[in-house]
Amino acid sequence: MRVVVGLLLLLLGLCGSGAQGDGGGLGQVGEIREFQDTAQRDAVEESTEQNTKQTTSDIWAEVRALRYMVVKLEVELRNMEAIVKDSESLVNELKTELIVTKVYVEMLQRDNSVQETRLTAVESKTRDLEKENADLQTRLSSSESELLLSKSRIDQLEREAAVQEARLTATESKTSDLEKANTDLQTRLSSSESELLLSKSRIDQLERDNAEKPKVAFYTALTDAGHVGPYNTDITLKYSKVFTNIGNAYNPATGFFTAPVKGVYYLQFTLFGLRIGHMAVTVYKNNQKIMFNVERNDGNYEYFTNSVVLELLAGDKIHLDLPSTYTLFDSTDNHCTFSGSLLFPL
Repeated sequence: MRVVVGLLLLLLGLCGSGAQGDGGGLGQVGEIREFQDTAQRDAVEESTEQNTKQTTSDIWAEVRALRYMVVKLEVELRNMEAIVKDSESLVNELKTELIVTKVYVEMLQRDNSVQETRLTAVESKTRDLEKENADLQTRLSSSESELLLSKSRIDQLEREAAVQEARLTATESKTSDLEKANTDLQTRLSSSESELLLSKSRIDQLERDNAEKPKVAFYTALTDAGHVGPYNTDITLKYSKVFTNIGNAYNPATGFFTAPVKGVYYLQFTLFGLRIGHMAVTVYKNNQKIMFNVERNDGNYEYFTNSVVLELLAGDKIHLDLPSTYTLFDSTDNHCTFSGSLLFPL
């Protein structure tokens, strides 16, 4: 029994040495071996003492059991030594890792300090960005509203542009037609301007010719005295009431019209009578009888009118004679008239 107790104590010592970790080490392994040797010696002494008391069969049984336990313990001891070696290697690795870990922790602490500073800056910047984002959201909302209005305005402008395009196309077509018409008008205008210049030149020439052309026209009435005639001889009628005498070709004192230039003249006379009988007049060119007119009056108002177109030389004279025994009547109503004008010079 004492041998069993010694082996149990040896096992407890080995278990304790394996559980101590870094504090035991190789020194405890030596103590275990010394304890084992002591235990073995004590076990031998006890075995010797018991040999005298127990039978040979018991001793051999215990020896076999002891041998088995010793073999087992040796195996466990070798395992424990391998574990101790592994533990020492692990301890060294753990020490190295611990140093590395401390360095890494210090680095992490420094990095953490830097990260704290950056975090503070980032948080500050984040607040600023949040504020700026809020402003941008507001501006975005406003911009979106303006964009909607702009799109609506663009749609309206596009519709208006389409209308304007259609109008432009029509206007361009009309413009093309107008340009063509304008070209024609330009041609016609050039021609008209040329003709106008010619016309103006002709008008100027005519005005100059007309300014140089003598102007002759007269209109006269006979008298306000009433009856004229009858006389015993032919008398020259002196139309004393002159209403028009352009060129002063008619002389009311003599009753003669004198042609100022060579030309064609138009002459006209009107006679009026109240007495029963005949009224007559003779037209003379110089001393040449050109016309004799007579009209019978039965007591009623009686008029007769006649005219002549004569080619006269400058200085030719025209006058009217009242033949003897014939009578006329004139008053303020101007019944008897004598007129004439130059149609054109020759």
